[in-house]
Amino acid sequence: MADQFIIRAARSEDASALRDTEALSFSDPWSEADFGQLLSAPGVEGWISWAGKRLSGYLLVRSAGEEAEILNLAVAPEFRRRRVALGLLGRGLDTLLARGVHDVFLEVRRSNRAARALYHRLGFTLAGVRRGYYRKPLEDAMVLRRRLDSSDENDPLEGQTG
Repeated sequence: MADQFIIRAARSEDASALRDTEALSFSDPWSEADFGQLLSAPGVEGWISWAGKRLSGYLLVRSAGEEAEILNLAVAPEFRRRRVALGLLGRGLDTLLARGVHDVFLEVRRSNRAARALYHRLGFTLAGVRRGYYRKPLEDAMVLRRRLDSSDENDPLEGQTG
């Protein structure tokens, strides 16, 4: 039977669950306070994916005008490779496009080949490199960009909004 994931808007009261998933996913995780502040900041919104009573992943974005930045995308280890990231990205990018966003940017660790491959499959292209951007361990960030266009009939995220 296929996994059933429910995606909904993230709220500040989700900060503790977001922190827990963050800590399982990143070597320099954000704190619960970081999440609480972000989710109440202007222009920031997020989506969380639930599998039953478990948080399977989340996506946070910040937008201003026609541009947005993916601040963080994380999937709990036991839910990886089960289309959680695709569902979250589909929901997020669809929402951004509906709000008039046309360019989406993100940073990803150079060593994170799985994430880079996913983003490449979804139409993100290299926009630049930020040397020494990440800490713990120190590492370069690959800056990726995707143009959102409502006329794109071959959108790799079509039907992925959960």
